[in-house]
Amino acid sequence: MQIENEFVVPTPVHTLWAFLLDVERIAPCMPGAELTEIVDDTTWKGKLKAKFGPVAMNFAGTVTLLERDDAAHRVVLKAQGMETKGKGAATATVTSWLEPASGDDTTVKMQADINLSGLVAQVSRGLLPDVSAKLTQQFADCLKSTLDADDASSAAAADPGAQGAPVETAGKSSPAVGTSSATKTAAPAAVGGLRLGLWAIGKAITRFVRRLFGKRTDD
Repeated sequence: MQIENEFVVPTPVHTLWAFLLDVERIAPCMPGAELTEIVDDTTWKGKLKAKFGPVAMNFAGTVTLLERDDAAHRVVLKAQGMETKGKGAATATVTSWLEPASGDDTTVKMQADINLSGLVAQVSRGLLPDVSAKLTQQFADCLKSTLDADDASSAAAADPGAQGAPVETAGKSSPAVGTSSATKTAAPAAVGGLRLGLWAIGKAITRFVRRLFGKRTDD
């Protein structure tokens, strides 16, 4: 199955490219994913939790960097995973690249060739494109939040005077606002379960109704 998605991030291309290459930093933004081992500079192991309706699945697998073009800001990754209880397997080749948008914005484009087998292929049939779009949007929102937090921390470090002086209270000194460690962005919870399944089914029904009424209008 071929799936295409894209989203815009309010960050210059070179900044976003450096961030996306930092696997340890972007892993928490991948819904349901957990980085478990860095094998080397081009190979990573991880786990993925997903739900389609009432069916919960846990995958363990490997992601390999196949191609990297720094000039074109393009990368090709291959992911292979097995469901831990034998419910199926999944492989995906994902090509991603960055394109300058208006101002300092950057468009992230992705093309994925996904192959599923076993129960995972049965329960996700027809829902995968909409589920993928939802997860991509959640990933994009997390990227933006993380980059905003980085910008705020950098601004605070560059202007320490803006943090203010310690406040004395009852003989004790408490740190001023802004003197804590860098802001951390909480990783988003995995989108899954009945809510995601119903959302994807609703999208499919909407498309069917539009096609049906469009056909009748044409007739």
